[in-house]
Amino acid sequence: MPNVFHPKSAVLRLGFVALADSAPLLLAEHLGLFAAHGVNVRLQREVGWATIRDKIIYGELDAAQAPAGLLVATNCGVSCIPTPCVTALVLNLHGNAITLSRQLREKGVQDGPSLAAHARSLEEPLTFGVVHPLSSHHILLRQWLQASGIHPEHGARIVVVPPAQIHRHLAAGNLDGFCVGEPWNSLAVLRKTGWCVATSADLAPGHPEKVVLVTESFAEKRGAEHLALVAALNEACAFCEEAANRPYVAEVLARGPFAGTPPESLTRSLVGPFAYGDGRTRDSQGLHIFSGDRANEPTGDKLRWVLNGLESTGILASGELPPAAASARWFRPDLYRKALRTSSAQELTTHHS
Repeated sequence: MPNVFHPKSAVLRLGFVALADSAPLLLAEHLGLFAAHGVNVRLQREVGWATIRDKIIYGELDAAQAPAGLLVATNCGVSCIPTPCVTALVLNLHGNAITLSRQLREKGVQDGPSLAAHARSLEEPLTFGVVHPLSSHHILLRQWLQASGIHPEHGARIVVVPPAQIHRHLAAGNLDGFCVGEPWNSLAVLRKTGWCVATSADLAPGHPEKVVLVTESFAEKRGAEHLALVAALNEACAFCEEAANRPYVAEVLARGPFAGTPPESLTRSLVGPFAYGDGRTRDSQGLHIFSGDRANEPTGDKLRWVLNGLESTGILASGELPPAAASARWFRPDLYRKALRTSSAQELTTHHS
């Protein structure tokens, strides 16, 4: 493991939200990868994505795990001050699911079309939770509702709820369903308050999920630290992807931010088998993709999936998005490749010294 960057006294404050796909950040710390790459990281757990966004904008965080759509929102100034931000690393693909309440199952709902039929019999629209207005969760939920015959604007009410609170609102009857990352879908299944109708791997194979979000200013002024951070997290992503490591990954998470949460809620999607809660099960392969086949490279096609999803589902109007040439600066494969080259060069130097 190379020592790329030699920090002085600066601490790099790295924000995250407690989700199964925060695993690369937590394992990078646990395995000593940040230290091995010479970057002085302090992990900061945050309650939700709005807090992450605000702390990045106002300099209270230097970098953060974030839904790819949050990068779009921050650059475009959607519900915030427009702030130039970039990513040099995609942390994972997939990891989300759509969960419906147990009460809907008891009323005969078995899939999207039967949900649409039930919704037409109601005087009030059904209420669904997502974790951020511009997240992949919102895109996936709206696409699924539309494909099921439910208009997201008129046939449903969609509200924003922080990930760790979303299951409680389903259990309390405040939500009829939600789209959220693991382990909160599996927790609803375990506690028999909900059942999973589809995973994001089922709905949109290969979709980008979380990225490492930094301001453009940070990437320029603290470039060496940024590249070291990317290299360390890229290595952690590769560790988390290995099937043989998944039980250990789940164990580390269970001892950390998920202490008090049933460990099985983590192992179901990370290790398998994943239970939908309606009698169906599947193995965990592909539910979380942390590495492999250029998964971590922030390519233009990954950005286009986000932008197209936001526009095609009506979350953003085309006039709210910048020209393609402007948005192309947000995903930085050049910095990703530079981080890996710098890491490899330093490793080679270390081995020959």
